[in-house]
Amino acid sequence: MGRTKITTAVEQGRILISDGAWGTYLYNKGLKAGDCPDHWSITHPDDVYDIAKSYFEAGSDMVQTNSFGGSSLKLKQYDLGDKAFEINEAAARLSRKAAGDERWVIASLGPSGKMVLTKEVTEDALYETFKEQAIALEKGGADAICIETMFALDEALQAIKAVKDHTSCEIISTFTFELTKKGEYRTMMGVTPTAYAKAVVEAGADIIGTNCGNGMERMVDIVKEIRSAFPDKPILVHANAGLPQNIDGEDVFPETPEQMAKLVGPLLEAGANIIGGCCGTTPEHIKAIKQAALEASN
Repeated sequence: MGRTKITTAVEQGRILISDGAWGTYLYNKGLKAGDCPDHWSITHPDDVYDIAKSYFEAGSDMVQTNSFGGSSLKLKQYDLGDKAFEINEAAARLSRKAAGDERWVIASLGPSGKMVLTKEVTEDALYETFKEQAIALEKGGADAICIETMFALDEALQAIKAVKDHTSCEIISTFTFELTKKGEYRTMMGVTPTAYAKAVVEAGADIIGTNCGNGMERMVDIVKEIRSAFPDKPILVHANAGLPQNIDGEDVFPETPEQMAKLVGPLLEAGANIIGGCCGTTPEHIKAIKQAALEASN
């Protein structure tokens, strides 16, 4: 039996489990500070494949790709801008190999690191770099493009347009929100969850949601706000393993698999359809989240 679209599976009532952190895992495998993580899809393919495989073995229905910083604009800081297509295609191909025919690859597309507001980059330049990345990811075997960790609408909308114009992939859009002193959630550019959701759905996003910046507990309120704006849209959450704590100069994410799993029920009640992890999460976290989701659905 082949895989349906992700949105079809959600419409059928399935609770889906995504994967966990990639950056954390890469550093555990030996990535050094200052190295290009995305380039590992070419230089260390066995390690990258093992990450995807480990998450599937933990119970993920879908995994991302080692391409978060894979835009040519981002890769230029490593003098790898001309390798963008090759790097992204390789990243998607490795996750596709791990996924097989039954499970999904939701290819990661992160921010360019440049802002239209400060005139570091134009919207046209963003569109072109995301176009190249999206085409390469689809060629490598991606089912969906996960446009993630965004905070500026202008950049996210160019990414969505590029994916929509040049691929047949489903489009996932997630923003990162921070809790303000007023008790509201906003991106660093001041975008609320409701404003974000309305803009990206209008632009063509198939699945919406939030990732990074928060642990499971705070994600509940963010999902509630998004769900209020869109009662029927699939919502994906990739939560951190809690809020980072700096211990001996190193950021440590404190939530255990068991602690994250306890909040799966409230997150589903808030309206989430797809749950996975972001910074600090491991296959053990995903295994616990999977079990909690199964128990909640019974």
